[in-house]
Order: sequence, then C-alpha cells, then structure tokens
Amino acid sequence: MTYVVTVDTCIPEDTPEMDPLQRAGAVALIEEGFESVRSVEGPDGVEVDLLDSMVAVHPGGALLKVVVDAPTLEAAEEAVHALADELLERSELLADWKIERCEVELHQDLAKVSLDAADGPDAPPDDPAARKARHTASVTSVSADEGHEAELKATAVRNRMLESAAQLRSFSPAMFGVLDGLGDEDARAGKAVSPEAAALAAGALVHATDNLVEELFEDVQVLTQEDTNVAECEGPLWHLERLPDRYALRYDAPFARRFLVTVIAMTTRLTDGSFQRLSCVAEELALRFLLGAATTALELHNLLDDEVSAALDAFAAHVYEDMDHEWLYDDSLDGIENGIENGVGDGTEDGVTGTAPDVVLIALGSWFTPFDEGRYVHPSAADEPEAAQQ
Repeated sequence: MTYVVTVDTCIPEDTPEMDPLQRAGAVALIEEGFESVRSVEGPDGVEVDLLDSMVAVHPGGALLKVVVDAPTLEAAEEAVHALADELLERSELLADWKIERCEVELHQDLAKVSLDAADGPDAPPDDPAARKARHTASVTSVSADEGHEAELKATAVRNRMLESAAQLRSFSPAMFGVLDGLGDEDARAGKAVSPEAAALAAGALVHATDNLVEELFEDVQVLTQEDTNVAECEGPLWHLERLPDRYALRYDAPFARRFLVTVIAMTTRLTDGSFQRLSCVAEELALRFLLGAATTALELHNLLDDEVSAALDAFAAHVYEDMDHEWLYDDSLDGIENGIENGVGDGTEDGVTGTAPDVVLIALGSWFTPFDEGRYVHPSAADEPEAAQQ
C-alpha cells in the first residue's frame, strides 16, 4: 500500500536561522540523498520501496514528504525515519539536525469515521444510494474544513507580508502609487493606491525574493548536474526556461550562476536601501521574474485585488526606465540579434531587412554590461574587461 510519510526536521537549538544560501544548500543535500535510494529495509526485514520525495526548507529546518510502498503504516514510518536519520548523519552540514516528527498523517475525522464504520451502529448503510448520500455529506464537511484552513493560512501570509514591507528600504509608499495625505477610504474611491495595498505589494516582493533565490539555486544545480543548457535540459526548471527563448541554447550553468548572482545583488540593494537604478539588461529580466513571483504568491492566497495589482504596476513603472527588454520576447524579431552578433548591420531596418527601424535587441553578450559607468554589476556576474569593452 502507498503511504505519504511526513518528516519534520529542525536545526540545532541556539543556532541562527538559515539564510537563503544555506536553505538552498540544504535542499540540494537532502534531495541528493533521497535520489540515491530506491528502497530501504523496514522492521523484520520488510522491504519498503521509495516512490517519491518532496523537500521544503524553511529558516528553522525542513519539511519532507516521502512517498513509499509498504505493507503496513508502521513499516512505512519506521523505514522512513531510519532513512532520514541516516541521510542527515551522512552529511556533515546536517548531522546535528533533529527529527521532530515522522508519521503518516491521517485526517482525524475521516479516520474516526472509517474506524467506526468497520463495525457497530455507525456502519455504512447497505443501500447504495444511501451510502452515496452519506459519503457526499462527509466530503462536503471535509471541504468546508479545508476552506476554513485555507482562509486562516491566507490571513497568516497576508500578515507576514505586511510585516515584511518595511524590509524593502529603498522605496517609499509613493513608489507604489500612494499620494501624501491620502487615506485608505480615498484610495478605495479610486483616487490612488492605499497605504495598506502598497505595504502588501512591498511585502509580497520581499516574500518573493527568498523563493526566487532558492528556486534559481535549484535551476543552477539541475543545469550543473546535467552539464547542459536550458533548451536541452531534461530536468525540471523553476525560472530559467522563462528567459527569452531565442538564447535558450546558451543558458548553461555558468550563465545561470551569473544570473543568480545578479538577482542576489539586485534584491540586496532593494532591501538595504542602496538601490538607485537597474544596472543592466540582466537586472531588468531579474525584476521581471521578481514581479512575477510576487504576483503568483499573492494570487495563490487570494490576496491580489485590483488595488494591490495597481501598486505593483506603479512600482514597476517607477523602477523600469524603459521596457526595451520586452522586445527580447518577440519571436518576430529573431533576425535582429543575429545581425548584431554576426556583424551584419546595427539592428535597424538598414542593417537587417524587414525589421522595425526603432527596434534594437541587446545581444546576450551584453546582458551583464552596465548601462553606464555609474551602474553597479556584481564582480562575479560582470563581463570580463575585454568583453565589456567590445
């Protein structure tokens, strides 16, 4: 029978919470450990097959969902506990972690109904129609409970986002469309964005920063392990496959690392108060990803209303100096960058036949080149001096 075993692990007490880099490293170590195992011996020599595993790392540890095929629930729990304990001990970085919980989670209400139904007065009726009606009522009750839990979770996420808004130190509420002296009631009347909506948008960007960095780390790991590029990658990718398709064959592991460093450098400036302007094309694309991640997080918890959406739009309008990078996603312009990179013209209508005279695509080799001398690009992502000069 298939069981889903939940394993809750935590870092040692009196240990600082993990930062995004440490969390990404923990994900890689744990996933690599589970991928190396196909089966494990349970109690009394019973073989338990490992079917799948999912890892979610948070600042204080990790939550694992391990899918196994085992003869009994007890065998599943014992085998997974032994496996998780061994994988943690095998890694020096995770050896001090503790397993707080390892169990197959059952919905208490459904489990009780199932046990009661096995015998006694609460056994299900023999009539198929009555049995179906009873089952439908039970499912409806559980759905209502799940809806209430989702609402509570959305409220908790909303509160965390509002608390995180202050971490976006480089931007005032005005950058999100808030006008001085305008209250929430005036904003709801259509005059501008309310301070609360602006704070929710700012908090969503902070919330999305952690997720974006972690997921890009995983993208880098996948490309590195397969020694390939985005176009030919067989493993799952979070974000890099959403870069402009025209260069997919050139998005390899070294490129992915440069892009990741660019994201970290940009989001650091957003939160430490030093941000002034986007520095290069790669940062323009990184901000596009960050805005998308923030929007997705808000939509996931039903927090993206028209006002919050307007706040994000106002933020993007203030930060972006232009939207030229959007042309990179226009497949109808595939000939332009080829002309630029191969020395055929300058990307205008005179240089490349049949293209718009005002459209010039920036070649991939210039994505990490600062727009001017006053812009900052992290040394680990910047072009080599000769390449930048060229």
